[in-house]
Amino acid sequence: MPFTHLLLALLVVFIWGTNFVVIKWGLADFPPFLFAALRFILCVLPWLFFFRRPKVPWSALAAVGVLLGAGQFGLLYWAMQGSISPGLASLVVQSQVFFTIILAVILAGERPRGGQYAALGLAAAGYLLVAWHSVADPAAAVTLGGLGLVLAAGLCWACANTVVRGVGRVNMAAFIVWSSVFAIVPVLLISLLMEGPARMAQAISHAGWAAWATVLWQAVGNTVVGFGVWNWLLVRHPAALVTPLALLVPVFGMLSSALLLGEPLPGWKILATLLVMAGLALNIYAGRSRRA
Repeated sequence: MPFTHLLLALLVVFIWGTNFVVIKWGLADFPPFLFAALRFILCVLPWLFFFRRPKVPWSALAAVGVLLGAGQFGLLYWAMQGSISPGLASLVVQSQVFFTIILAVILAGERPRGGQYAALGLAAAGYLLVAWHSVADPAAAVTLGGLGLVLAAGLCWACANTVVRGVGRVNMAAFIVWSSVFAIVPVLLISLLMEGPARMAQAISHAGWAAWATVLWQAVGNTVVGFGVWNWLLVRHPAALVTPLALLVPVFGMLSSALLLGEPLPGWKILATLLVMAGLALNIYAGRSRRA
């Protein structure tokens, strides 16, 4: 991989990792489901006019839109409103990798290798450590409910991955833009029911330029640019060269939250991070071994 392409890949994972801090900033001005709805509105407009609809069934676009909108991001934002710190959220949401493996076993009959079972065990140990401290440590910056919400967000992400795998190779940026159309309505309805029109109107009317910048960053930086560049790299290089760099997402998430928000990094949190990252790394290695 040329050095410039490596820098592009590192830029994407840096954007994805530090984005959890940006989410926290945005939640100071917008309630979670309204924030998610605004994100997907700006994912659609004006980008819908620049990307042709990918040749996939409308049902696949709708399923991914709902799973990512109301599921992954709606639940993630809801949890991050006060039930889990950004650094831990960046770690726990990586459970999507392991949920994707489990769904492939259940739905497609795939057989994981021994290394992937070990990877699941390492990650489970890391998440159990977080769960233990969410109950036993009031200063852990995570509640059991917050952990459950982010795990549910990871499961929704994994379900979306399963749908995407079923449609084959597509332009992922175009797929995200067009599927986002189907995310807007359910997330707006949830916002109306849970947050209320008065709170929604107040948040929009009082939001300053910094608040709108967090929404714009979610849509353009994190989604359109992030997925677009990542997909561009995957087309030009073997996945085995590109995908391991995603291991840096929780690293950037933890460090940026510590530096910009003052999130503490006690020993148990570092140990949980190492366990989950070891599981992610072992899963990538086992997958490469299986393909070989």
